Parts: sequence; C-alpha cells; structure tokens
Amino acid sequence: MFALADELQIKEDAPKTHIVVKGDTLWDISAMFLNEPWLWPKLWRLNPDIKNPHLIYPGDELRLVYDENGEPMLVKGKPALKWSPEKRKKLKEQNPITILPLEHLAPYLNYSTVLSKSDLDDSPHILGGDEKYKSNVDGALLYVKGEVVIGQNYAIYHQGDEIRDPESNDFLGYQAILVGTAIGLRTGNDESREPSTLSLQKAKREIRAGDVIIPVNEGQLLPAFYSMKAALDKNIQARMISSHNLTREFGKFEVVLLNKGISEDIAMGDIYSINRQSPTVIETKDGPVYEEDASSWYRLTRDSESDKNVDMPVEKIGHLMVFKVQEKTSFAIVLSTVKSVQIEDLVTAP
Repeated sequence: MFALADELQIKEDAPKTHIVVKGDTLWDISAMFLNEPWLWPKLWRLNPDIKNPHLIYPGDELRLVYDENGEPMLVKGKPALKWSPEKRKKLKEQNPITILPLEHLAPYLNYSTVLSKSDLDDSPHILGGDEKYKSNVDGALLYVKGEVVIGQNYAIYHQGDEIRDPESNDFLGYQAILVGTAIGLRTGNDESREPSTLSLQKAKREIRAGDVIIPVNEGQLLPAFYSMKAALDKNIQARMISSHNLTREFGKFEVVLLNKGISEDIAMGDIYSINRQSPTVIETKDGPVYEEDASSWYRLTRDSESDKNVDMPVEKIGHLMVFKVQEKTSFAIVLSTVKSVQIEDLVTAP
C-alpha cells in the first residue's frame, strides 16, 4: 500500500490562489500546486474551510496556506465580493468538482476489454434474431447458444484483430469491438438445443452470428472503486498498444491500452509516468546530427570509432492512471501531459 510522503513538494510557480472554474478536477487543481498531484488527499486536509474537497464548486476561491507546522494546505479564501443569498444559491446548484470526470470513464469501465481465446471459446454467442435483418433494432430479440442470467446486462462483442506485445510479439488477445448491449430475457437449454434469449437494448453496429456476449455491470456506481496511488515500488516498463480513438498521438483524458496487466503486478488506481526518449544524436567529425537526419549511406559507412551515439535522456511528459486490469493488458486514462502523447512513449513508475 502506498504511504503518503512526509512532506509535500509545492511547485516553485504554484499560485497563491485559484478560482475554481467549471471543468476543474481535484487532480487538475492539485497539479497546479504539487509536483506529485497523486498526493492530493494530504493537500486537501480536513479543515474548517474545506470540510470535504468533493464539495468544492465553480466560483470558490482556494488559497494556499501553511499550518503551524509549516505544512501546506488549501483553504477557501474570502471573496472580495459578497454574493446575495439568491446568487449564492444558484452557484451551489452547480455540480461540485470531482477527482476525475467519471463520465469520461463510465463507458470504458463497463465495456473496455480484450478478448482472450477462452472468451471466444467458452462465452455464449449469438445465433440469430427474431427477424432476418442484418441491422437489428433496439428491442429486438437475440437468440444465444449458452446460458444467460435473466435480468443480467450483457455486452455483445465482435472479434477484432490480434493484439501483440510491441516488444516481445507475444499474443495478448483480440480487439473487442462493441456492437451492442442487451439484457437476459430467457434461459435456454443446451441439451435440448433450446437457445437463450436476450432483449437488445442498444445496437451500435451490425450484430452477427458468432458474436460473443459477456456480462457487464451496467449502471454501477462509479465513485471511488479505487484510490489513486503512485506505483513507486514497481519496476515496470510498459508500452501503449493503442488509444481509444485509434490515433498515434493524443492528449489528456484519452484512454489507452497497455501491454502489461495482472501478471506484471499492474493494479487498478496505479499512477504511472509517461516518458519520452529524446531523439538519438550522433557526434561526427563535422558536428552533432540527429540519427534520423543522417543519410542511409552515412549510417552504413560511418566510422564507429570516431562517430558515436550520444546517450540522450528520457524526459517525463505526463501521468496516467490505470482503471481496468486484465491478465496481460490494462486500460489507463491520461491524467496530465505537457505535450501530445504518442504510442511509442514509455510508461514507468513515477
């Protein structure tokens, strides 16, 4: 279990005050003040001004102060303007800020997955529907080979491409393409060849025979299933395999798939750094050049004794948090970044 550091490190350029605006999160605000924003609970200590950091609203003024022991904490400031009771009432009708915008995570918590061979071999799968339509409509009946639980919510997945580790080329599973959601209506009987029945709740793509169904916890409560913790004691170097939007460059709050999971001690709530290797530089007799800018002929014929690669540093460019873990893979959300994140970037302990 990660223990909070004895002392919080306040950024040199940390503001003295901050007015909360719509869209702020506890993470964003803590990152303005702390070098290590995952230590936010210690900065938002219980005090007379902030009894609950989850009930901070847009318009509130926050001030950075120090207690009698020299420890920093955030308190509510005294606004220069006095709001009328009517105005203040309207302000408090806004939603309080959260640690993270869970509306971003909700669909991924339920539906993000990687299909294993056992998922494809052992899970119930679609046989057909009550109408011979290629495009099923909401409310249609779907017939399934295998047992279902009445009232249980299911995700329907089409098998996508193989996923392989970008370093070892080991097989990690198959892309899970969500094609619809359904609820269990009737349980069948395999021995008598009677199919189970689902009621289609939402069709996202064409649902085909052979698509697998997997139970999900639709409508589950999302608050703190996990507590954020820096993975300081884990010697992990992971790679990002893909992003949700399938681009190779992306930013804050993008969901990414990592090539490490339970088998590598990745855990839900782990905070990791996103790191980027600086481009290789070759010191030549004519001066330094980037390796990628050198001609192919030069790279083949260069004198290895006189022209050497410079050991360029790896720079930290952001943080991400793991929110869903499987055996060999995990899903994470980018919490912060000083520049666009790229698929080639490394993920390590902060």
